[in-house]
Amino acid sequence: MGKSLNILFVASELYPFAKESGIGDVAFALPLALRELGHDVRIIFPKYGVVSERKHKIHDVSRLRDIPVPIGDEIEYATIKSSIISNSKAKVQTYVVTNDYYFDSRKGIYHDHITWKEYPDNAERFIFFNRAVVETCTMLGWTPNIIHCNDWQSALIPAMIREFYASKFKRTKIVFTIHNFYRQGVYDLKEFEKTGLKPVTLTNFKHKNKFNFVKGALNYSHFITTVSKTYASEIMKDREYSNGLNAVLKEKKKIFKGILNGGDNYSWNPNKDEYLAHLMKGNLHEFKENNKKDLLGKFGFDGDLSIPLIGMIPRIGYQKGTQLLIDAAESLFAENFRLILLGEGDEELKKLLKQVSNKFKDKFKLKFEFNEELSHLIEAGSDFFLMPSQYEPFGLNFYYSLAYGTIPIVRKTGGFADIAINIEKDNIKSNAIVFNN
Repeated sequence: MGKSLNILFVASELYPFAKESGIGDVAFALPLALRELGHDVRIIFPKYGVVSERKHKIHDVSRLRDIPVPIGDEIEYATIKSSIISNSKAKVQTYVVTNDYYFDSRKGIYHDHITWKEYPDNAERFIFFNRAVVETCTMLGWTPNIIHCNDWQSALIPAMIREFYASKFKRTKIVFTIHNFYRQGVYDLKEFEKTGLKPVTLTNFKHKNKFNFVKGALNYSHFITTVSKTYASEIMKDREYSNGLNAVLKEKKKIFKGILNGGDNYSWNPNKDEYLAHLMKGNLHEFKENNKKDLLGKFGFDGDLSIPLIGMIPRIGYQKGTQLLIDAAESLFAENFRLILLGEGDEELKKLLKQVSNKFKDKFKLKFEFNEELSHLIEAGSDFFLMPSQYEPFGLNFYYSLAYGTIPIVRKTGGFADIAINIEKDNIKSNAIVFNN
């Protein structure tokens, strides 16, 4: 290995503290993998109301209390606490940004946990988080060689570092990773004033007469990555899906690269999965059969193991192909199989899914929530795992499905186009059922 690096990994989610998307998994697994290689990696993320300080052993850091954080003309305060994440080979220091108003008092990450409506002050919440990260960096006495920012929720940090503290961080390089280009942090222009950045810099964030967090990150980062080669190519070309920011990506193509995601084989390990009553231990048949029994029982199906069972764990929305399932319901549920869907998201699509479930209640069961334990059981107990995405940056559940002996059914897009090999009679490398349209 070459030189050991100081790396600060910034994310809005972190397993097992708080997770709503693949960012939470990557924020757990990638820093640990880098730590195993000998790098000094640290993570920083916000503490939402669902995060238990006692359970996760979060403790105070005396010199990081009540850090003043400018929000426009006002001053808010962040207290930075500390914890760790670990696997069997490594531990990583984790900084936890606390503020009662913006984070601690709310159980949801981006949405109200009951209504699923996005918090109306999300722009201000994450302006606060980004500035708190930057101010914490100045107080740590530890200068990162690399600050790795992830998606729109940390997309202001590149500009804040380079505009507020350029001399202090002159040797620090900033990497911005696009996990999902569909969500860009788009808000009213007046929110920009709360960043404290000079008005002249607004042009780097202004897009379609809106304040666009991600556009700023594209303009201020030293390097930009996304999570698969095909997705990188797709978002460079697709004006509609990229909200027109593909033009900025084209300008940055010399510093933009698609790097295939890895998978977390520590938390998602069928031989030692803490969420399962039945582990694999070398016997795939018993593992699948026992977990399928448990899964069928959890969702109120009878115990007939001969009927194929398909699992889905989508963020319910247009991107993940949920509408395709609704449109195809009549012909789909004429077939002899069962489907279990666990997820949260768009209210209108949830209503339509509920109607389909009520009509085909002996074949289709739903649960609208994020539930880590059930997610693992669905992977372990299903025969197939359905991901009919309209767009898919990567889709970590593809890896998890293969690890748990569950056959992925995917649309050929994004990361799936890079890793999915359609099942064919004579191809021993086949690993999925792949469709195009």
